[in-house]
Amino acid sequence: MHRDSSPGDDDAGRGGVDAVLFDFHGTLAQLEPLTRSVSLAAESCGKRLNPLAVTALADAIGAQGWPGSGMEPRVRPHFADAWADRDLDEDAHREAYSELAAQAHGVFDGLAEALYDRMASPEGWVAFADTIGTLVSLKAQGYPIALVSNIGFDARPILRRLGIDRFIDEWILSYEVGYCKPDEKMFYAACHALDVEPSRVLMVGDTMADAGAARIGARCYLLPHAEAGRIVGLDAVLRLVRSGC
Repeated sequence: MHRDSSPGDDDAGRGGVDAVLFDFHGTLAQLEPLTRSVSLAAESCGKRLNPLAVTALADAIGAQGWPGSGMEPRVRPHFADAWADRDLDEDAHREAYSELAAQAHGVFDGLAEALYDRMASPEGWVAFADTIGTLVSLKAQGYPIALVSNIGFDARPILRRLGIDRFIDEWILSYEVGYCKPDEKMFYAACHALDVEPSRVLMVGDTMADAGAARIGARCYLLPHAEAGRIVGLDAVLRLVRSGC
């Protein structure tokens, strides 16, 4: 679904789009099912949980707003500062999400930290079903691509394992550049790195922070929430770059 697009006349060539910026989480990939993460995290703590216990814990953690759950995060005062800085600092990121999980009912000692380790590991992620095909088509047509992500750790190993990194020409990660979407500097940095005008860029994401690219004159396409491994709607990107949005 095309939920937000900046105005502008199509320029000559490529329908007015010369490059594409992609968000990471919720756009190109999703965390593995939370039940799997909980089960494996528990095993790393020396506990084998039965399926009912795994489901109960996953539901409780998801209800706190764990990434991929589609729920709003429940941020308590004792980790609010870490939460505010989570995408700018690796330690704050770990603290924020570990504390988020730890407040869920039934979480035992060590599980929240083990769950975070699973989230930060390349093995904990799944590409959407239409990710690779879309990126292959874009690169075949000569479109440069930048990853523009609010994230508190290095996403490169994850995307390398998923076979996505080879399509990325530039990496604009918040914890490396020192600011987060929707700050215009994130999008300007990507345009500068790709040497393209903002008005000739399409930003693809899944949150209103991604739609902040419209402030610099870029076109924006926001995806709906989707579970790991499903089709998320990236095929529309090919139509949008051809039409100029």
